[in-house]
Amino acid sequence: MLIDITLRITPKMVEDAQGNEKKAMVGHLGTHFDVMNQEFPLEYITRRGVVFDVSAWKEREITSADVELERVSPDMAVLFYTGFVEQEGYGGKRYFTEHPQLSRELVEKLVERKVSIIGVDFAGVRRGKEHTPTDQYCADQGVFIVENLCNLGSLPADGEEFLVHTYPMNYEGMTGLPCRVVAEKP
Repeated sequence: MLIDITLRITPKMVEDAQGNEKKAMVGHLGTHFDVMNQEFPLEYITRRGVVFDVSAWKEREITSADVELERVSPDMAVLFYTGFVEQEGYGGKRYFTEHPQLSRELVEKLVERKVSIIGVDFAGVRRGKEHTPTDQYCADQGVFIVENLCNLGSLPADGEEFLVHTYPMNYEGMTGLPCRVVAEKP
């Protein structure tokens, strides 16, 4: 079963996003990954995936204590379901400034486990001034962050693995690349 976990963009969403986030242009609009100054390896197009339902943690950062890190192995796509994109809607000021965050400690543990992709259903793993340096840190380690996913609640959060197919646009010299992301459940 194929599930599109790419955010569908409407003209109104584009207008809202560009009015509230200066980077919401071609490379950083909707579902995209932050490549920074790296290149997304084609072998990352298909990865085994796991999703963590962290929707219960709304008032604090998501930490490694909130997930089962033993389910994470090298080369995986690790996705975090918060429900934020569905609850808040994409493009408003709050969407870009008050979204959930992964703790720095959790990001470091995922990088140590040599995952390929970290996927979130919100605007970035860190907010504000920490957003770009965290993206760069991950990209320098060969880990790419896919932002603004949706429908993650329809994926198995009970430990069952699935495949994640990520298809980036073939742009050059961009810090963000729009992509289509499709989960394949067994």
